Amino acid sequence: MKNAIQGAQMLFVAFGALVLVPLLTGLDPNVALFGAGLGTLLFQLITRRSVPIFLASSFAFIAPIMFGIQTWGIPATMGGLMAAGAVYIVLGGIIKVRGVAIIHKLLPPVVVGPVIMVIGLGLAPAAVNMALGKTGDGSVQLVDPQAALWISCISLLVTVVFSVFAKGFFKLVPILAGIVSGYALSLVMGVVSFAAVEQAAWLALPNFTFPEFNINAILFMIPVAIAPAVEHVGDMLAISNVTNKDYLKKPGLHRTIAGDGVATMAATMLGAPPNTTYSEVTGAVMLTRAFNPAIMTWAAITAIVLALVGKLGALLQTIPVPVMGGIMILLFGSIATVGLNTLIKNQVDLHKSRNLVIVAVTLVFGIGGMAFGVGDFSLQGVSLCGIVAIVLNLVLPNDLGENHVVDNAQMEEEARH
Repeated sequence: MKNAIQGAQMLFVAFGALVLVPLLTGLDPNVALFGAGLGTLLFQLITRRSVPIFLASSFAFIAPIMFGIQTWGIPATMGGLMAAGAVYIVLGGIIKVRGVAIIHKLLPPVVVGPVIMVIGLGLAPAAVNMALGKTGDGSVQLVDPQAALWISCISLLVTVVFSVFAKGFFKLVPILAGIVSGYALSLVMGVVSFAAVEQAAWLALPNFTFPEFNINAILFMIPVAIAPAVEHVGDMLAISNVTNKDYLKKPGLHRTIAGDGVATMAATMLGAPPNTTYSEVTGAVMLTRAFNPAIMTWAAITAIVLALVGKLGALLQTIPVPVMGGIMILLFGSIATVGLNTLIKNQVDLHKSRNLVIVAVTLVFGIGGMAFGVGDFSLQGVSLCGIVAIVLNLVLPNDLGENHVVDNAQMEEEARH
């Protein structure tokens, strides 16, 4: 019983982020809950129930999912995301044969950093549009602009306050706090309709959507797996530090990353967002000292049970757009900052021509909307900049890094001498 209660607590920590991804992308939150529960159980099976970690909706795939649904529809997008999950399994096999060093060679910080920044900054216009009560593309006004601005600002403010000033358990649920406060204000301002909740059944199977396989969608989604795959390594190091166990050796990084891939494939096979390991839950594990992996089994089971509550999904879909928009402003800015921090923490010297070229070209290709296409096939956004960053890193000679870019400070220093 104690494990079950702690499992429900872990799900509560992840809940805000878990349901935010499907709500932003137009997917069913009940399916996302089911996919997170199923994915976590499969991850535990593959890793022999040795890692106390919970998997749920990945923020890294928000922009690609939105583009994919708009371009090819949900089934083809899910097929592409399944292929992205397969990339994890392939990486697991490569790590098993060649070791972790191969990942650092293919995906060093100078590649991963700008790709993560593109993931965050690429959706900045959508965040602002939604905060102002519009659809993500800004084409339709859904909520009165004045009301929307108040709602989004309160949602953002509460999320910031919980992120910065909250202590203990409350520091782990800033997104959930922002959603609840914004939703409460929305109720007061009369912008919430409960018609769909009244019509929904109490118990119902989630609206599963099964994949179709479109080569364009598949090739578009595969490069997107770069950033979350590298993030997975960092998450495994984090949970290893928390529990004082080396999960990169036992069960092994090849097993954990393959487990992540299988979890993603299983979730997207049903129409849920791809799964990823949740750092919020790792923080909760550190806070509560709940190191028993069985707790995550109960968190997964609780997620699956909640997925069968039809009225819950209908209620979540009544959350107004400005609530999500306010939180997205902080969320996408934070993702971009993670990319910047990747460069800083690993001391990537941007005075070196090689590094500067990789970062600069990747950022402008990704944020500027550059697209390459042949016939019906095209690459753009995160997918294009991911491929460009990898190719530039492999093609540009390392000794090019010795040619430094001269900055103003350097010129002034030389002038004094």
